[in-house]
Amino acid sequence: MSGSEIIERIAAKGDGVTASGRHVAGAVTGDTVDEAGNIQFGPYHQDPPCRHFGTCGGCQLQHADEEALRRFVTERVAFAAEAQGVEIGELLATHLSPARTRRRGTLHAMRAGKGAVLGFREARSNRIVDMHECHILEPRLFSLVNPLRKLVADHAGKAPVDISLTLADQGVDCSLKGFVADGLAATEAVLDFARAHRLSRLSLDQGYGAETVWEPQPVTITLGAVPVGLPQGAFLQPTLDGEEVLLADARSYLEEAGTIADLFAGLGTFAFGLAGPAKVLAVEAARDAHLACKSAANSRGIPVHAMHRDLFRNPLTADEISRFDGIVLDPPRAGARDQVAQIAQGDATRVAYISCNPSSWARDAKSLVDAGFRLEKLRPVGQFRWSTHVELTSYFTR
Repeated sequence: MSGSEIIERIAAKGDGVTASGRHVAGAVTGDTVDEAGNIQFGPYHQDPPCRHFGTCGGCQLQHADEEALRRFVTERVAFAAEAQGVEIGELLATHLSPARTRRRGTLHAMRAGKGAVLGFREARSNRIVDMHECHILEPRLFSLVNPLRKLVADHAGKAPVDISLTLADQGVDCSLKGFVADGLAATEAVLDFARAHRLSRLSLDQGYGAETVWEPQPVTITLGAVPVGLPQGAFLQPTLDGEEVLLADARSYLEEAGTIADLFAGLGTFAFGLAGPAKVLAVEAARDAHLACKSAANSRGIPVHAMHRDLFRNPLTADEISRFDGIVLDPPRAGARDQVAQIAQGDATRVAYISCNPSSWARDAKSLVDAGFRLEKLRPVGQFRWSTHVELTSYFTR
């Protein structure tokens, strides 16, 4: 094609990019685009598996085959390091979680006519895509889509309903926000729904926070072979498959450490996986997650000491950090600028940094490198299959 260009890579937001810097929506690596924007599919362009792709905002890259998707995840991480001038010692194999393994997700629903629509929202829109198939949700979560649609149609008000689903040890934990169980019939319908579908927990948020209305036994999530209480809305890795990869890397990076500080520990995903023989300090700001971690450790005599502390407002100091053989960092998307500054000033020599944001990670990585650390290993991770959301594990030594 005259005046055509080859798509050389997929950009951070999912557009194809040519050598000249032109961004083309809907194109992937290897496609050809002409001056008018017409795309000729290349060897890495595939038919999207889901009928909702292109409308549903849950996925952005179903038109990229496995090789193109793997390359996108790899480049997002490697380019972030290179942009900060951080040299990569060893780039480990990129891990992609399989389809239909997402164990948590938030759907949206609303009554419409005599029925209801339920699904993810459209990209950059509040419109709900009425979901009839999904290739990312774990099947036990997706199996609730039709029953939930009927529940909303029969008993919800006119306001939109947010539906949070999480696969716990005992089954699906379901929280309905904006669903007002008004009257005996609606209340009984909600309880019948929980009973019929063997939910581990059902909660309603009617404007005053989530209130549990069904929980036959305490809901837990197993972390490192330890059942830990699962608070409402607590953070959990999106796939068990991805969590296992992140934890395996952390174990490998810190295998000889006798004492470990797990910072931004959450429920203890890494703390429980690393404890014994190592002794672990698990530091977390969210009180409910901290208490769940503390209770699980104390009840089983596991060498995890849970500390309640906001590391954004009050990071561990350089002196405190220097007491540990190894450090695990798994901060929110904003990264851990102030905590990394304290690590850089201390005597720590081994840091395992897990991140869900390559940009903030690269900024922090540069701070560590400037303080004498070397990035020994880096693994790109794509837990959010067909999404532009990318994660990673990294190992720094000094």
